Amino acid sequence: MPEKPEVLTVVKALKPKIIGKKIVDVEVLWDNIIEKPSVKEFKSILKNQIIEDIDTRGKWIVFHLTKNTLIVHLRMEGKFFFRKKDEPINKHEHVIFTFDDGMQMRFNDVRKFGKMHLLSKDKYLDELPLKEMGYEYNDNRLDADYLHAKLITKSIPIKSSLLDQSIIAGIGNIYDDEILFMSRISPLKKSNKVTKKECEAIIKNTNIVLDNAVKLGGTTIKSFTSSEGVHGLFQNKLLVHGKRGELCPNCNSPIEKIKINGRGTYYCPKCQK
Repeated sequence: MPEKPEVLTVVKALKPKIIGKKIVDVEVLWDNIIEKPSVKEFKSILKNQIIEDIDTRGKWIVFHLTKNTLIVHLRMEGKFFFRKKDEPINKHEHVIFTFDDGMQMRFNDVRKFGKMHLLSKDKYLDELPLKEMGYEYNDNRLDADYLHAKLITKSIPIKSSLLDQSIIAGIGNIYDDEILFMSRISPLKKSNKVTKKECEAIIKNTNIVLDNAVKLGGTTIKSFTSSEGVHGLFQNKLLVHGKRGELCPNCNSPIEKIKINGRGTYYCPKCQK
């Protein structure tokens, strides 16, 4: 699933192609992708709106329109492709935005897990699902006191807490493993046992890992591409994720893979006791 760096990479690829364009028509070929409002309202409201800007909130892509805000979650395999209006529609293209220049932006999603919400223009951050999200990884308010206060009430593994978007927005499974490895914290350690000093390490390494991933265009894992086949390179820099049986870069012990709450987790048992 795309995480914050991948979503930022998608936005970077989309910006020069869509800002300033007017939506003249919307087709929805798989209704379940539209969470709110109704599909009929979704199509009607979007017509004749101009895309003014695009950014992110956590793993959500945020399209700022003339009158509304459209947010899109790519989930497992969602991606955007650009096609001419007369090109045949692929069976995996489920939502099609036609622009005033005749080009189309098509949401392609093999798994059909992607989601779209049409929210208010100015108060979208106060509406679900965004209102329940925690700080961005590079928000100055994300400090050890904040993180420690969030973790102290949780007895679940720290691995799971870092995936909780209401604590830190944008961290997913891949970068979670990398952050904990660099912080030398076991992914099995209970969240309420994580010290404030360890919280400082988590925040520091979250910034390092995600900043580096953003610079390299994210991580290309399995079928993820950002837009029109743009691939990230951060997978070449991963220290533990996906490296079961390989030697730890710190101590030369074998990297192990376990499951924590159903999520594949890679770590070094010796460095991350």
